[in-house]
Amino acid sequence: MLEEKTEVVREYVEAVFRRGREPMEPIGFTPDFGDQPSRHKTYLGVSRFPLPAGTGGTSASAAQVLATPPVEAEDRPWTLESLATLLRLSYGVLDRRLRVNWNQDSDVRVLYPQSLWGRAAASGGGMYPLEIYWVAGQGGPLTPGVYHYSTAHHAFERLLTGDLTDEVRAACADAGEADGFLLVSVRFWKNSFKYNSFCYHVVTQDAGALLGCWELLARGLGRRLERVLWFDDERLNRLLGVDTLEESVLAVVPMPFARVSAPVREPVEGGSVRGGLIDRPSFERSSVTRTFEQVEQVHRAVLDDRRDRPDPTVAAELAPRPRPDRRTVPLPAPDTDRLDRGLEEVLRSRQTSFGSFVGSHPLGLGDLATVLAGTVSARHYASDVAPPRTGLTGLYVLANRVAGLGSGAYRYDPDGHRLQVLQERPLADHLQRSYYLSNYNIDQVGAVLAISARWESILRAYGSRGYRVVNSEVGAVAQTAYVAASALGVGCGTVLGFDNIAIDEAVGLDGTDERTFLFVLLGHERADRADFDSRLV
Repeated sequence: MLEEKTEVVREYVEAVFRRGREPMEPIGFTPDFGDQPSRHKTYLGVSRFPLPAGTGGTSASAAQVLATPPVEAEDRPWTLESLATLLRLSYGVLDRRLRVNWNQDSDVRVLYPQSLWGRAAASGGGMYPLEIYWVAGQGGPLTPGVYHYSTAHHAFERLLTGDLTDEVRAACADAGEADGFLLVSVRFWKNSFKYNSFCYHVVTQDAGALLGCWELLARGLGRRLERVLWFDDERLNRLLGVDTLEESVLAVVPMPFARVSAPVREPVEGGSVRGGLIDRPSFERSSVTRTFEQVEQVHRAVLDDRRDRPDPTVAAELAPRPRPDRRTVPLPAPDTDRLDRGLEEVLRSRQTSFGSFVGSHPLGLGDLATVLAGTVSARHYASDVAPPRTGLTGLYVLANRVAGLGSGAYRYDPDGHRLQVLQERPLADHLQRSYYLSNYNIDQVGAVLAISARWESILRAYGSRGYRVVNSEVGAVAQTAYVAASALGVGCGTVLGFDNIAIDEAVGLDGTDERTFLFVLLGHERADRADFDSRLV
């Protein structure tokens, strides 16, 4: 029975990898952007509690949080102020962005209803389909209960009063004794309205990008963060009062708080609760919503694969292995002096370089080396599925316009901070042919980073849930690459529009159990770009 579940996941992922050659169902699907969902989930008839601004909460530099290995965080409790910083500088709205670029929707962004509101965490297509809930216990600064983080208001919406942290612990064997938990869920329609069957792949990487952003912020705040990825999904979904096929929890993050002597106790008002479940309506902008069979099938296969969590030490055997007997290219030491910008400033300035790369200014080898060293720090995190500093992902470099490095394919060896030479040949034409979207001219890109994982080995070790486990790290690696590039002033864009099979062949993965999952473009941006940047805070 479990093999049937993993086969469903395997077939879905293979369809994702092949979609550049064989489009996924439904063929000919066209998004109805006029009826798209709101970027912000808001509950109706609830009390909202404004959070502290969340700015100015960390003085750490990008160099400090991107250190490899990272600086050991203190076991300090969280406060409402540090929680507000974590939320605002990851998923909160920071500014309105408008740039004349090659993205297909840039023409409508001048209209206020179609505005693009910038956030620090990356999201596939800018859909931001994740929801964040806080299950608060006795030790926090607000009345124990379940709260939803309203990104539109930077406020908590109280959904239920009462200490339900034991319910979270019952659903998560490794949640610990924290007196609060952040739950990250995905509302599929907020992404599938555009990406249809491709949705599940995108949103599970989105969750990883958010977790990666939280990891960086926690380091900057001097606190330890752990992500729990193995839990009883249905139990947590019932706790939140959501339909599992419409919205589902993807990660749990324990949040130990300092006990306060006299927490604020607001009166309970309104709302109905059925059997301890939240029964609060939320605003739905779309007049018509729909589901997609492949998304439901792979989601259900993950949920129904109820095997026990493997021992975390198995992860040590799953990391991509070095290639034997390969010539290596030493890399310059990371330029930490240029990473000395404040983390908050860097997160505020993070954005995607749609169509802005310019090939006349090659990417410096030192820039590439610094981004690579910072990026792999994303593999050093605490979780219930892998020991600390045990990554499941690998990193390849397809060099196109890098000063001092021949065009070709390389594998990054983080232990030796060097590149293993896989093949040296001009790659511009191959990369351009392998990219099937029109929002970038790949010939102008300095380098493409390909994030890989030993997919079949992970699937065998973790079962169907291994798909979400590996994508959570893939997304975190991409988010960390964005931060490293932004700190350096290097252009960056994360894309899924490459033909995975062609890239696998270029880096010599065909015939192995290792596959490329996500791609990061690096290079310098043109100086004459037109930007409108209106900051909210």
